[in-house]
Amino acid sequence: MSAKIFMLEFVNGREMALNLRKLPQMLKIVLVNEEGPELEIIRQLFRDYEAELDENICFQSFEKELENPLIKYGGKSAGLWLAYYNNEVAGCIGLLPLAENAVCEMKRLYVKPAFRKYGIGRALVELILEEARAKGHKTMVLDTLPKLQAAISLYKTYGFTERDAYYHNPLEGVIYLEKKLQSAGIPI
Repeated sequence: MSAKIFMLEFVNGREMALNLRKLPQMLKIVLVNEEGPELEIIRQLFRDYEAELDENICFQSFEKELENPLIKYGGKSAGLWLAYYNNEVAGCIGLLPLAENAVCEMKRLYVKPAFRKYGIGRALVELILEEARAKGHKTMVLDTLPKLQAAISLYKTYGFTERDAYYHNPLEGVIYLEKKLQSAGIPI
């Protein structure tokens, strides 16, 4: 199967080509780095994410994060992306640098249920892995719940492996994962 190269537009005008095997042809991913309508869309996607988890994630200062996501995801080693499919809001993902040197966290990967069959989650994961590497991060971590089997499978496809907890999450059965990022690219 041959890979296709798609251009992803960013709000700040920067474009980046990613070599994605199954990226939908009608996908647009934008970097959200300022207050405006797209940031409000992100807030709603975060709320949808929390509702679908059906868990209380207030221990992560979630309400404060909703007030101004750019405080957490707006720095030069961070990021917040919004995915559109056929010009409809489809999902989001965030990149959060951690205090530990060159370590970042994948946050808030969420694809609306109606869009889950188009490979948008894969595209968002590939984008964030490449962005993290480009920003100088050497390791990416994340946490997830056992009930999110499709997400766990996706993460493992990209080489994430289980690790010890990197912070306290009081939810039952939390799974912590990590991936070492390569400096010359990210194998798919």
